[in-house]
Amino acid sequence: MSRIGKRPIPIPKDVEVKIQGDLISVKGPKGELKRHVHPDISVSKDGDTISVHTADESRQSRSLHGLFGALIYNMVIGVTKGFEKILEIVGVGYRAELKGRTAVFNLGYSHPINFQLPDGIDADIQKSKIVLTGIDKELLGMTAAKIRGLRAPEPYKGKGIKYADEIIRKKAGKAGATA
Repeated sequence: MSRIGKRPIPIPKDVEVKIQGDLISVKGPKGELKRHVHPDISVSKDGDTISVHTADESRQSRSLHGLFGALIYNMVIGVTKGFEKILEIVGVGYRAELKGRTAVFNLGYSHPINFQLPDGIDADIQKSKIVLTGIDKELLGMTAAKIRGLRAPEPYKGKGIKYADEIIRKKAGKAGATA
């Protein structure tokens, strides 16, 4: 039995939760999120809390128990507070700008890279800092990972796009260059 799955999920006052078969929808001040629940998992609303239960004690059901507990919790937090990911651009001449819903990156390639932001994700770009915000934590993380993948930080100088809290371990480089 998962400790995360057993934990009841509190529903804030301004959040509305609807459970219809295998579809759960959470509506709050920032928007609405919907998710289909696996058949081995049952979700019930008990007053001002949500409970997640398993159909049996199989290995798959136990693993899905904690997963769906965390996913539903993230849905509730997303529609109330939202989520934020911060990326940093490191490197001379590397820059980004926002043109409507498209982020244009100049990352040392021979051409600029146009990145179309998905619906539900907003970006704010100041100098070398990209702030992504949204209510869907999964979509936000995937978008941040795709942007980081445009020019991942390299291990010698640390140039590229990195998460704000990421620490890049730098390599020493050639040993023969100092002699």
